[in-house]
Amino acid sequence: MSHDRSETLPTPSQRLQFYGRRKGRPLRASMQRLLDEALPDLTFDPASALQRQFGRSADCFLEIGFGGGEHLAGLAAMRPQDDFIGAEPFVNGVASLLRHVTAQSLTNIRIWPDDVRLILSSLPQGHLAGAYIMFPDPWPKRRHSARRILQPQILNQLAALIRPSGQLVLASDDETAKSWLLQAAMAHPAFVWQARRPQDWQERPSGLPETRYMKKGDREGRHSSWFVFNRI
Repeated sequence: MSHDRSETLPTPSQRLQFYGRRKGRPLRASMQRLLDEALPDLTFDPASALQRQFGRSADCFLEIGFGGGEHLAGLAAMRPQDDFIGAEPFVNGVASLLRHVTAQSLTNIRIWPDDVRLILSSLPQGHLAGAYIMFPDPWPKRRHSARRILQPQILNQLAALIRPSGQLVLASDDETAKSWLLQAAMAHPAFVWQARRPQDWQERPSGLPETRYMKKGDREGRHSSWFVFNRI
């Protein structure tokens, strides 16, 4: 049965205050070409059913703020049976993910090159098998706490989107961010932290790819933590 979701689509008047960067250093010609030529075919369409966009019915995961895309591309390569939506407003990061996608011929990624909050209401409830928020900007100053991504409204929306027994995976190498990620998710009644021993958050889960950012953080003494929650 078809489902008209036009009332839930983002409009210019619904655009929210965004605090992060949208552009960095000028892109090389090859990266700009990826944005011009590859992105249109891979852009997530809030008005289109997920099965139509991916050409199949499969478990679907969302990564919020994929940065340079190495983690998201790694997930897609490791799990070709699953589908992935990545949201990232930073243009340079989108171009970087496109480079990974084309180099690895990945077909199970769709990209939303903007604020994820604009599409959350358009996703079907209970459809996501999981969501990832990996190494978000910590916004460490108290006066900037409202800029942190894992706000109660976001958690409420993720609770509605992630199906029972699905996972919410959080990670950071910043002590401030670790505290607020963990406290925010633990305070929500729909999510239960799965850790039973220190290794459960001190060691990278086996199903997650290691990225150059993680390796660099380890070399520089920024120890990463991973917090895995189940949707109950």
